[in-house]
Amino acid sequence: MPRALITNIGEFFTGDLAAPTSTARSMLIEDGRVAVLDPANPGECEVVIDAMGSAVMPGMVDGHVHPVCGEWTPTQNASGWIGNYLNGGTTTMISAGELHLPGLDPGLLTAEIVTSLAIVMAQTTGRVRWSGAKLIAGTVLLVPGMTPEHFDRVAAHGSKFAKFLFYPLDENPAEAKNYVRWCRERGMRTKVHTGGVSRSGSSQMCGYDILSWLQPDIAAHVSGGPIPMSDEDLDRVVDETEFALEICSSGNYGSTARAVKRLVARGRLDRLCLGTDTPGGTGVIPRGMFKNILFLTSICGLSPAEAIAVGTGNTARAHGLDSGILAPGRPADVVVCGPVKGSKGKTLADAVGHGDFPGITHVLVDGVPVVLGRSHQTPPPEHAAKFLCCNLGWLSAGAGSGSAHNLK
Repeated sequence: MPRALITNIGEFFTGDLAAPTSTARSMLIEDGRVAVLDPANPGECEVVIDAMGSAVMPGMVDGHVHPVCGEWTPTQNASGWIGNYLNGGTTTMISAGELHLPGLDPGLLTAEIVTSLAIVMAQTTGRVRWSGAKLIAGTVLLVPGMTPEHFDRVAAHGSKFAKFLFYPLDENPAEAKNYVRWCRERGMRTKVHTGGVSRSGSSQMCGYDILSWLQPDIAAHVSGGPIPMSDEDLDRVVDETEFALEICSSGNYGSTARAVKRLVARGRLDRLCLGTDTPGGTGVIPRGMFKNILFLTSICGLSPAEAIAVGTGNTARAHGLDSGILAPGRPADVVVCGPVKGSKGKTLADAVGHGDFPGITHVLVDGVPVVLGRSHQTPPPEHAAKFLCCNLGWLSAGAGSGSAHNLK
């Protein structure tokens, strides 16, 4: 991994909700992690990026994607979407289940099928840095009849998450609660589909009555994916539970605003995390995570720094990851961006606060530049950062401006 230095930073967003901005104007990266902010003597670096007054923020963490086979997902026949999301500023993507596999019948799932599927996906799709992005795959879809041995197997092969989607939660609460406990004993986290039925038509409806006793780690798309729970249930989930609440771009805008404003009123923005719930019926949205952040600022009233922290550090923490925050010792997943020409904003904070998409010039994952000089999913920022490199030996052959590299 190259030793990298980013200089002349105009705005620094940390991703930490407790202190979402910093006065740092330069950042040194070593061994894939942030080493020092404002280093006095950075020394020789293989990579130097002059931010030219642009903003630096953590790479966004999409907590709800649906991969299947690498960068191909049969839903919408999406191909190459991971690289496109990376160019949209998302550096980490977390599978909410590889449920769009052709021929996978939700009515015929068994414990062996879901266990085997999770293992295969964790060891294939989840093993490779697709286009340079971090994709955490192998989320096991929970079904009745699973034993501790099934959870041992998926955990041993790298699965980090389990999802209640097709499970009949109202039929066997004792077994479902065991699943949550067995996951936690193995370092795995549980997510549950909430609201009305999903695109498959086979999911279970889930609102406050189930969530209150299930107590998952994350309640997925609480404002709809695509259909939300009732307003009354949503209010009770915000007021009477403690687990993380996920908002997705596939949901109901009114319910999203209701949930976010209620969390803010209760001083519990720390519970909020974000995802896109794509590729799926909502489509393929490379700028989906930024779209979420812009909704939080322009409609829900969050400050730009708060909204960025929700889509980075908050979402990473809810999923047990150490990414999403730019601080010494943390992964150097970095987006360099700024307002585009014609935007109302003259700074990134101004643009995001107004609801304007920013322009991205550079994306780094674990300190390695994977988008160089221009994202092909955003307009260019008015003042583009400059990329300088002292030693190109670590770059993939044929890499160029705006490209994303497959790091295996």
